Amino acid sequence: MVDVKGRWALITGASRGVGAQTARFMAEKGCNLILHSREAAHTDKILAEVLALGVEGYAVSADLADPAQVTAMLETIEKKGTAVDIVFNNAGVQIAYRNGVYDTPVEDFTGSFLINTIAPAMICYHFLPKMIERGFGRILNTTSGIRLDPQQAGYSASKAALDKFTIDLGSKVHGTDVMLNLNDPGWCRTDLGGPQAPNAVESVLPGIVVGAFVNDQKSGRNFGAQDFCGMTLEEAVRKAETFESPY
Repeated sequence: MVDVKGRWALITGASRGVGAQTARFMAEKGCNLILHSREAAHTDKILAEVLALGVEGYAVSADLADPAQVTAMLETIEKKGTAVDIVFNNAGVQIAYRNGVYDTPVEDFTGSFLINTIAPAMICYHFLPKMIERGFGRILNTTSGIRLDPQQAGYSASKAALDKFTIDLGSKVHGTDVMLNLNDPGWCRTDLGGPQAPNAVESVLPGIVVGAFVNDQKSGRNFGAQDFCGMTLEEAVRKAETFESPY
């Protein structure tokens, strides 16, 4: 199992929900953190919490719907000289629920793809070569199990595209200590999931982070967080390492 103590992780969408849960867990394991939100002030509370655990960390901001802001955020990290070892592409948006399926506007697709697919792709392309050069890296792209729900077509299509992107790109690093996988928190009671969701946000642990700790050189898998509920991290890692790669 990977020891993340002293390593650096970038978590997008870190100010609340699944991202905040991820940040606390990783800090408890000694991982230094870069916390992203649309506005840096949104992460003030969670940043104070993780720094109090004795790790290093700082906040970055970007509207992920704007590729220029994503680029600027990545440049900020580079200027600080931070070698990012782990990426949690957690941030996502569910724009609308369209009961009038056939009236779904184009903007549902463009807005969803910019945040849910294009921004994670940009982040992967930025950090993956650096990870390959250093010989270590973990990238987890957050997907969704949504299906047969055309009322959320823009969201579901953007997540399906992210799945395809992750599996295809993961084939380039499969068999190395740079690993690119998917994680799926399940339907949780967050701002995105809504109050009717069946799962508490705390249920995502340890499954949502397990891909950062596996050490079996396999990429392209989908770790469903709800499959690991009630497990210790060590138990979750052992189970995750039995998951087969698509290659």
